[in-house]
Amino acid sequence: MKAMLVDENKNLVWSEVADPVIKADEVLVKIHAAALNRADLLQRQGKYPSPAGCPEWMGLEIAGEIVELGSNVTNWQIGDKVCALLGGGGYAEYVAVKYNMLMPIPKGLSMEEASALPEAYATSYLNLFIEGHLEEGQTAFIPAGASGLASVAIPMAKAFGARVITSVLSDEIAEKIKPLGADVIINSTTQSVEEILKAEEENGTPVTVSMDCLCGETLGKSLPFMARGGYWIVISTLAGIETNIQLRPLLTKGLHLVGSMLRNRTPEFKAYILSELVDKVWPKIESGAIKPSIYKVLPMSEAEEAHAILQRGENVGKVVLKVI
Repeated sequence: MKAMLVDENKNLVWSEVADPVIKADEVLVKIHAAALNRADLLQRQGKYPSPAGCPEWMGLEIAGEIVELGSNVTNWQIGDKVCALLGGGGYAEYVAVKYNMLMPIPKGLSMEEASALPEAYATSYLNLFIEGHLEEGQTAFIPAGASGLASVAIPMAKAFGARVITSVLSDEIAEKIKPLGADVIINSTTQSVEEILKAEEENGTPVTVSMDCLCGETLGKSLPFMARGGYWIVISTLAGIETNIQLRPLLTKGLHLVGSMLRNRTPEFKAYILSELVDKVWPKIESGAIKPSIYKVLPMSEAEEAHAILQRGENVGKVVLKVI
């Protein structure tokens, strides 16, 4: 089969590799589409290698069709249309997937739409509802509103009855993301995030949960204005790895500062998250309450351009590579 490898000059090369050999508890999936994540860019740079036992090439979420079953797999059938969460290996024609890392494709979705679900939806659900304990009527702060992850997290939080604040870098981007449904969109180039969060607290709508991929100085400045018992979930540090935190509000409000990565969770815990998605989120997708946001679908042969779109930060929603 073929897979997208990274050569010594960091170029992407569609190359012949060995066919996957499935284990007794795995299935072989013929990949139709693979969605991109910023982790792919880091992996390409050599900073985010696949976990042990996973293919070396990129790709954390795919959709496709089961073409072979392991001897111990009884809950799936050949021909089933599935999406899957991977440790790596999605930029390829086929991938071996453990049975409990698979999910049925929600009714009414295309393969391209379904490929954009596993990683982004699992990450959003983990950090908003498991780590952040977000409840109906509370306020969530989800920075970087134009990111592929925010395009999932904002509608998900809204579908479960939360109020959502996000931030972007310009009024133009703010206009583009309005369909996501955020209640407050901050232009962080011209507005102070912490001053707006302070005003929200004074107005009786403080942030209870933040799913923060930016961090940097804004985290420390904003933390004091959270709701009592609030959770600030650090999922990446794109805006900086250092911040100054006032410890007094952390103590007196009983705040929680939590670091969270999906990638380093146990397979068992990942399987639990996926089962939660199927039980609680898939019905909202099938009803139309949550809609996958796809920015662009490109053929695998244009993977370089797909990566460039993420690198330039121009996408609002997910970028997807079509394999067949």
